[in-house]
Amino acid sequence: MSQKKVIIIGPGHPLRGGLATFNQRLCKQFLDEGHSCCIYSFSLQYPSFFFPGTTQYSSEPAPPGLEIYSVINSIHPLNWMQVGNAIRRIKPDIILVRYWLPLMGPALGTILRRVKKNKHTRIIALTDNVIPHEKRPGDIPFTRYFLKSCDAFITMSEKVMQDLRQFEQSKPARLVNHPLYDSFGDAIPKETARRHLGIPQEDKILLFFGFIRQYKGLDLLLEAMKLLKDKTGKSGPLKLLVAGEFYEDEKPYREQIQQLGIDNMLILRTDFIPDSEVKYYLCAADCVVQPYRNATQSGVTPLAYHFEKPMIVTNVGALPALVPHEQVGLVCEPEPASLAAAIERYFEWGEQHFIPQLRQEKEKYSWHNLLATILELSEQKTT
Repeated sequence: MSQKKVIIIGPGHPLRGGLATFNQRLCKQFLDEGHSCCIYSFSLQYPSFFFPGTTQYSSEPAPPGLEIYSVINSIHPLNWMQVGNAIRRIKPDIILVRYWLPLMGPALGTILRRVKKNKHTRIIALTDNVIPHEKRPGDIPFTRYFLKSCDAFITMSEKVMQDLRQFEQSKPARLVNHPLYDSFGDAIPKETARRHLGIPQEDKILLFFGFIRQYKGLDLLLEAMKLLKDKTGKSGPLKLLVAGEFYEDEKPYREQIQQLGIDNMLILRTDFIPDSEVKYYLCAADCVVQPYRNATQSGVTPLAYHFEKPMIVTNVGALPALVPHEQVGLVCEPEPASLAAAIERYFEWGEQHFIPQLRQEKEKYSWHNLLATILELSEQKTT
């Protein structure tokens, strides 16, 4: 296939988080396979009152070799038209646009409508979410406005594909597995990672990783830890490492921990985890736990695959399909007793039970597969 001129629209450095990491890795893949690619990111992604964390910006250096233009103001309509007109004149062959939140629908939908006036650019949306986890006024019209501006779609879970088809039945869409995050470095020995983090070598470590939000079920996992403590009459060597920033009020969690009396079973690292530290947390763990109440796909799952960490996940969204039960990890119900039983079973079987199948399963998750799907959709005409 001929070389393509590609623009990725979505977060990029100095914005931080999984979307930026994903976009930068995908941009690198396009460049590695001989295409032209850059990222159009945000000068203002969220108004400060809307952003739930401490800061939207990374303190780490920009990824080398990538062109990232921070030009989109998500709340300024005149900016949307200016950016859209500028990209229209560039005439990229493909725009790959990320859609994860209806709040972005007006800005992205307007930009893309301006671009389409060049009658050349093919617009493909990678829809992380179509129906959001937390409902807000305007979700449906904002999403509909955005989707109408696109020519084709990629989802990374069957759940999101089903949500997409509630809005858009006829345009081409493909389901692609979330590629592995391989930009955080190679795995390191567990002992080295624990020494770096100051974690006792002898403990059994469960890892809850990522932004802390209600739908991710950390409170359910805390209840499960209490059940395990009550069963044995002591906390023992089992510890839960919570690594990630609160994206909602942390007070209820702190109060829950005190009420349950499990503070001695927890290692709380609730600041944002910079990219350079990610490998230490994953490699220090015996198992990654995703106790989600609901889910589409999760960026934590490909992280666990990359660092070859078995997972305990709940039976929601795409998680059971991504984590084959009793092979790559264990699937349980999103409630404390089921989580506690899965944790017990995991340590009875041991980490090495899961590693061979995990290594085989991870081969499905390549960046080339995603890129090939984007190129295929760029050649397919909209009906």
